Amino acid sequence: MTRPRTHYPPRRQSSSRIARQTLPSPLLAAIVLLLTAIAPPALAQSPEPQTTLPDVEDEVMCPVCGTTLELASDSPQAIDERETIRELIAQGLTKEEIKDELVAEFGPEVLAEPSTEGFDLAAWLVPGLAVLAGAGLAFFAVRRWRGETRSHDASEPPQPAETIEDGERLDEDLKRYGL
Repeated sequence: MTRPRTHYPPRRQSSSRIARQTLPSPLLAAIVLLLTAIAPPALAQSPEPQTTLPDVEDEVMCPVCGTTLELASDSPQAIDERETIRELIAQGLTKEEIKDELVAEFGPEVLAEPSTEGFDLAAWLVPGLAVLAGAGLAFFAVRRWRGETRSHDASEPPQPAETIEDGERLDEDLKRYGL
């Protein structure tokens, strides 16, 4: 036997309950605005990861040795440059600031990467252009080696250009050798 269902009238919500449901939206919006206003200054105060000597050494050169500082010998110039980098790291400078200080003290030759302006731009462009030129030469050399030209049809082999004089000379040579 099944029991008859009893229908209850829908529950009425009190006005305070309705008010509680709408209050969190403005409150939530105020909290979000407050956090977004506070977060950027707090993030700006977070410490940057400190630069290390090996991190800078591979991007600067020893002006005397002509190699990167990490590969440089124990020349007085390399030792002086390493000591300068250690002092700048202790002052809390970033890698870019340290490289700027090194350029001011030792000159622009201290940077391992050439600048992207003026004549130094050639150091970036020439290797790429050389690779492209080499690839172009290799392409045309392979085409020529394989005998591919546009002057003849691929279905018909090229015919030698034979003149009447060539034919007469060939006949004379054949007669002379008795062939």
